[in-house]
Amino acid sequence: MTSRAANLPSPTFPKASRGFNPGRIVKYLALALALFWSLAPVYWMLATSFKTELEATRVNPTLFPVDPTLANYIGLGGTSLPFFSFFVNSVISCLATAIIAVVIATPAAYALSRARFRLKGTISYSVLLFRMLPLVVMLAPLYLLLLNARLLDSLGGLVVGFTTFGLPFAVWMMKSFIDAVPIEVEEAARIDGYPRWQILLRVVTPLVLPGLLTTGTFVFMEAWNNLIYPLTFMTTMDKQTLPAALVLTFTGQFKTDWGGMMAAATLTTLPLMVAFFAVQRSMVRGLTSGAVAGA
Repeated sequence: MTSRAANLPSPTFPKASRGFNPGRIVKYLALALALFWSLAPVYWMLATSFKTELEATRVNPTLFPVDPTLANYIGLGGTSLPFFSFFVNSVISCLATAIIAVVIATPAAYALSRARFRLKGTISYSVLLFRMLPLVVMLAPLYLLLLNARLLDSLGGLVVGFTTFGLPFAVWMMKSFIDAVPIEVEEAARIDGYPRWQILLRVVTPLVLPGLLTTGTFVFMEAWNNLIYPLTFMTTMDKQTLPAALVLTFTGQFKTDWGGMMAAATLTTLPLMVAFFAVQRSMVRGLTSGAVAGA
């Protein structure tokens, strides 16, 4: 046995090539270029927030702050600028928009995914078509609607505007997640005597919880970055959200406070980063399940 085993050829394994690999180098260069393209504005925002007013307005800008200062951040809370009110208005309006959009989109997506009726395809593509409309197209109808409902210059009217634009996206996102749920699970629940609304609440909703978090996060981020709706529907300065307040407060006719604007923009992006990293795993799981369902 030992002599026969000794005569057997030893298995050979392919050696890892350590030579020149142009494909790998091109891939790493492309990744480095994409990373630089994405992080360069973020770095410039951070660097400018620590610059003095004179340094931030130089003709030849400096890459690093020569004389770093925290005066721009201190000025956000030490002056008459109601920065905290702007922050609270943004959080309240965006959270309400995300919750309302998800609550309305879930049964609508369930109907488009499971129900069978004649205008199902027409309604589905109408929702998608409405999503493709630019924000400017809906300004006049929404303004007249809020004017007649006496919701102008109020957070409630702003939530209505945000939800109007974010709801079609939420419906399509939730539809892809519900499509991934096996129909046999619902059939078993129907055999047990559950009605449709209990199947949606007790069976389907817990299974698409990552999709709920993913959709709510995207709607929140979209509402947080919205600029044109607060500028149009809000007239009182104390009721403005952060993006609109940055434009109205730090931009003047003859002068722009770049340091203060970048400091406020840095604090504005923090909730988005916290919201993204808090539900990162659920977002990846939800987007993956949606991709599988679409396949």
